[in-house]
Amino acid sequence: MTLKAGNILEGTVVNITSFGAFVEVEGKTGLVHISEVSDTYVKNIRDYLKEKDKVKVKVISIDDNGKISLSMKQVEQDKKSLRPLEIDWQKENNKQNQGSFEDRLSKFLKDSEERFQDIKKHQDSKGKGYKKSSNY
Repeated sequence: MTLKAGNILEGTVVNITSFGAFVEVEGKTGLVHISEVSDTYVKNIRDYLKEKDKVKVKVISIDDNGKISLSMKQVEQDKKSLRPLEIDWQKENNKQNQGSFEDRLSKFLKDSEERFQDIKKHQDSKGKGYKKSSNY
């Protein structure tokens, strides 16, 4: 298989640096940047990888100079289903249509007024207390 963007391959970690890991795939070495190791924040790459580990990587790009950019994180994302959840639209429409428009509008206005009063109370309480004097 030739290396091209989008391919998912298995490789071997040959070197680890503070900014990423060099992985050998099909006789060539590419870089998995530290930001492409995991979906979570990676402070120390050595917590995730060690030399000679076998890893699955996705080829992100190959530039004109032959530099290969790889990702482990995108392999995991590709495994997750991209298909949206099945939605029962009839059920959703029935939920939304409970009560008349006037009833729903009345409830919305009541909730909005309560929230507005809470915000106003919070802002008023912030204004009270220690005030800085401009006189020295």
